[in-house]
Amino acid sequence: METLSPARIAAFEAVLSKVPLEDRARLHALKDAAAAAAAASAPHWDFDQPGHRAEEALAEAFGPALTDDHRRALVALWALEMPARVPAADLPDAVLELYPEWIQRLADFLTAAADPYDRDFWAKDVRISLVLSVPGARTQMIDLSSPMGPGQVLRHAREGWGWSVIPAYAAAQAWKPWLEVHTESRELSDFNEAGWDRAWATAAEICKRRPEMAGMLGSSWFYDPPLEQISPRLAYLRLNLLKHGAFMVHQGPGEIHTRRAATSSPTRAALIEAGEYTARSWIVAFPRAALIKWADGRKAAMQSETARAA
Repeated sequence: METLSPARIAAFEAVLSKVPLEDRARLHALKDAAAAAAAASAPHWDFDQPGHRAEEALAEAFGPALTDDHRRALVALWALEMPARVPAADLPDAVLELYPEWIQRLADFLTAAADPYDRDFWAKDVRISLVLSVPGARTQMIDLSSPMGPGQVLRHAREGWGWSVIPAYAAAQAWKPWLEVHTESRELSDFNEAGWDRAWATAAEICKRRPEMAGMLGSSWFYDPPLEQISPRLAYLRLNLLKHGAFMVHQGPGEIHTRRAATSSPTRAALIEAGEYTARSWIVAFPRAALIKWADGRKAAMQSETARAA
């Protein structure tokens, strides 16, 4: 796989050239230490931690002169190093085949130079360029290490959401690191049942390469059980996984969940406004053995269907 085509290299170099030569030298000087700090923070539960570490390095180097051009240039520098980082991560073909599109989108986004640099996009671009998160499908990215501590599982049980989560947590050896899936809102073409199936199947292939992983989890308001009635078109996001061995952990309501649940649906927005619905975030956790079994079954069914069509 060609990680970087000549055109993409030229695009990232053009992004870098938008900052003065002296500033480029500072970026080259800080990039390795900033990358190491970002990587060290990546297993934290907070997805934004690597972006925070990168921001700290930039702030120390540039102070009040720091601009979004510097942020984009640092991501471009790290992107130019991806031909070394991607092979070192020992990723399956299911991930590698997605890289050309993801890298092209990154190059296009950095070249467009939208200001201000959205904080969520910055966090995602830092992680992708450093291979701390990897493509899972066209719309979904996968963190390569994320925790699920016992505290939130015990809280789930104590607050009356069900005690069965405790044996499920123990059976999954869920104290081990997990993969975690996130939505990339700049490309939503795979936000559908087939796209999500692909992302979970990609995770299974990563788990086969990484026996230390407990499986993959997701964390979002769109796993909230009441959505089965309120927004039935989203029910597959939760039900398809539970049907094949996943379990869920309640996280709770929050302003960000309310905002996101209301943004894309006038129905949900009206129910929230009327006090008839409170958006709650849930973790859905698909343990590795069940995940791999489901993914292998999916692959066999797809191959059988292809053979019949031929």
